[in-house]
Amino acid sequence: MTQEVTITWLGSAAFHLQSAEGKSIYLDPWLENSDCPTSERSPAAVDLIVLTHGHFDHVGQTMELWQRHRPAVVAPQDLRHWLERQGLERNDGLGPDKGGTITVEGVKISLTDARHSGGAPDGGYGGAACGCVIELENGLTLYFAGDTCVFGDMQLIGRMYNPDIAVLPIGGHFTMDPRGAVIALELLGTKRCIPSHYRAGAQPLPPRAILPGHPDELRALLPSDIELLVPHPGERLRLPR
Repeated sequence: MTQEVTITWLGSAAFHLQSAEGKSIYLDPWLENSDCPTSERSPAAVDLIVLTHGHFDHVGQTMELWQRHRPAVVAPQDLRHWLERQGLERNDGLGPDKGGTITVEGVKISLTDARHSGGAPDGGYGGAACGCVIELENGLTLYFAGDTCVFGDMQLIGRMYNPDIAVLPIGGHFTMDPRGAVIALELLGTKRCIPSHYRAGAQPLPPRAILPGHPDELRALLPSDIELLVPHPGERLRLPR
């Protein structure tokens, strides 16, 4: 039975999607970040995990979730190989690269370019950073830019995939800031945006988490025809097709 599609921001770049057919999908599941609610740190069900790159704050609890739930894990091929060396079962079909598209559990996943450093949580080689476009069973399409600056070829991503919603980092320092996100939306031609990779909590920042960008700054810069969706950590937003 078709269900409503929901998205839950779990802090940082971590998201939970509930698909139209009830699939539980996790994007970059770093569930130990300080903005992730305690109630969201031990999911009851995980059908699919999608990773954009190998930094610790994106790989997060992937291996623990896989060991507990045995979901399909989709990651860029070099990162997928690193995960397999950590114990993940080998499956070359779940390790595409930029430009590749696969379908898992009725969900279409396409990897795109991103401009960011790569690596793996242990400092080893985890390949290049990617973004991803996820098309759910009902046709709703979301572009998760991953960690990136704004770049001109976002216009091609908009042309090829025509995403209904763009999930863009806005924190700055490690990624684009709100000003960059405005330009990214212009290039993509997307009219709905969910910000990510910024600090929601009021507690002092750790020394390496310098993320000054905030949705209020983005909202002040956006043209009036762009809808900005800003969930609180743990808040579920319904996404109509």
